[in-house]
Amino acid sequence: MRQLCRTFAVAALTMASIVLSTGAAAQTVAAPAAGSASATPDNEILLTIFLKHDQSRPLGELNAQLEKQGFFKAFPPKGMDVVSWTVAMGIGQVIVLRLPASRIREVNRVLEDTAWGAYRTEFYPTYDYRTTAMSQHDKAASGAAK
Repeated sequence: MRQLCRTFAVAALTMASIVLSTGAAAQTVAAPAAGSASATPDNEILLTIFLKHDQSRPLGELNAQLEKQGFFKAFPPKGMDVVSWTVAMGIGQVIVLRLPASRIREVNRVLEDTAWGAYRTEFYPTYDYRTTAMSQHDKAASGAAK
């Protein structure tokens, strides 16, 4: 339970920093129309989504529900880059999207409308750290080689 609370707190702090850094905290600013913003290096985030299967129901029944609710048509929203979409056996689907931070609400709404019932959802907003981490690695490795 303590780990769950800690995970929730980290996710909440991450979301708050994203909202504040994008200026989305100002309530007087209208959100862009759905599908109108595209990711650029200064506004993009990666969003890791866990779609956890309802294991009390057979897969065919889950897929029929997703079809009926329009999941396959609505997700992912247009203009969002699917970085990866994998199945973790025993968990469900793990999807990583690249999108502008201003469109995170759109992803949430699509999943609320089309995936709930078949999946439990978890969201983890992240950013690409690979370049920085590899630079640090290369710097450390070159210093160790001397």
